[in-house]
Amino acid sequence: MTCTVPAMDLDIATAAATELTRAIRDRQISSRELLDYLLARAEQVNPALNAIVGWDIDRARAAAVVADEATARGELTGPLHGLPMTVKDVFETEGLVTTAGAPELARYMPRTDAVAVARLKAAGAIIFGKSNTPLYAGDWQTYNDVYGRTNNPWDLSRTAGGSSGGAAAAVAAGMTPLELGSDIGGSIRNPSHYNGVYGHKPSWGIVPVRGHIPGPPGSLVQVDIGVAGPIARSIADLRTALGIMAGPLPQEAAGWRLELDPGSGLGDIRELRVATVFGEGTDVVPVAAGVRANLDSFAARLGAAGARVDAVALPVPLAEGFRSWRDLFLPILGAGLPEQEYAELASLENAPGDAPALVIGKAMASRFRSWMHANELRERQRAAWARFFEQYDVVLAPVMPTAAFPHDTDRSLAERLLDVDGAAVPHFAAAAWCGAIGSALLPVVTLPTGPNQAGLPVGVQVIGPFLSDLRLLRIAEMLETAAGGRFIPPPASGRR
Repeated sequence: MTCTVPAMDLDIATAAATELTRAIRDRQISSRELLDYLLARAEQVNPALNAIVGWDIDRARAAAVVADEATARGELTGPLHGLPMTVKDVFETEGLVTTAGAPELARYMPRTDAVAVARLKAAGAIIFGKSNTPLYAGDWQTYNDVYGRTNNPWDLSRTAGGSSGGAAAAVAAGMTPLELGSDIGGSIRNPSHYNGVYGHKPSWGIVPVRGHIPGPPGSLVQVDIGVAGPIARSIADLRTALGIMAGPLPQEAAGWRLELDPGSGLGDIRELRVATVFGEGTDVVPVAAGVRANLDSFAARLGAAGARVDAVALPVPLAEGFRSWRDLFLPILGAGLPEQEYAELASLENAPGDAPALVIGKAMASRFRSWMHANELRERQRAAWARFFEQYDVVLAPVMPTAAFPHDTDRSLAERLLDVDGAAVPHFAAAAWCGAIGSALLPVVTLPTGPNQAGLPVGVQVIGPFLSDLRLLRIAEMLETAAGGRFIPPPASGRR
């Protein structure tokens, strides 16, 4: 199959979802033609990447025919009318195997869609496949015993990140214009950073995660910290996806509604108060010089454009925020363990020592009393962040300490070390920046800042106040414009 499309101005492999839906609406391309292009593109580049791992081609083609017939009648389903896309293989999808990378779920066929998936479909999206994820979305690399390893489209010898690694790699390589990811410890943010794409970790609670695995298949519980959010090629796409997915669960709709500040009054970069915290947290995890150079350059461009940019201290020291995330997140992870494994960890409760594996194991089996103490500390930290945002509109922070690193899948997470300019950093600690922000439940937009000297992409976390998501997206748009405009991965992504 070859990637052929009608004559049009857009390069489909790099076009934003909003541009493609406009082309469908204006009849420059049909949904069927776009789907065929994406499938042909995947046929070319996916064998090297292994980013898309589950396929629903026949039903997608049938849905594209229906969409094109509706287009001909002038009947548009919604903002994503006729748009083919993929979703991370942790979201239940009706009639399509959903494994969460777990061998025991290799044949699990959900009967209903996750809430976020259902809302995307209702807006006109056509789901043609699932993207790869680590076992139960529990790693910062993407590999599992069901589908294997996902490679980074910029350099196949390096990780695509995790746990939405397949999602970000597929978007970067031009195989899908939009993805649905999830994030409890950086799983939208670090793959967006590693692959040079855009990610939005929404404020906790505004996009339902019902239908996400983990928890168990069919679980109705909304877990702490964890969110669902989009990965895309533009901020406009992030905004569109949020508008579709955000809102209460059906049974709660009578009691609350979501009215987010759109930030429409913002129009001048000189109005923005931007804090940078790039020099913070070196006692927890250093930031590689190449990454720091990108971040400093990005901030300098904002300052040159007229924004007020201040290098400041974090309102909550990184070590404290990271500890809160550890003590709140790991019990969630532990709750899903088999009984015997959980009991073994619980037996470590009074064991002395601070070895990483011991600390992680004890936290995974912590008691509710410990969680309550951690939650109280977290709420105090959230109050400190709220006070901080009275002085600043956004905070810029690192995503991860390095750009995409070489694959390291032969050791457990607790055993791995990341080379940061010669310093050996435990993999778990490398997530400090993502974890500390995640436990505060704040919204984050991951913006690409461009490639580093080695040619690998580097992203920045743009952090806003709780429930400022739409305003944050508007500010991120202003920052991006001031820093040089939209970042587009090269069309050759996936060929290296």
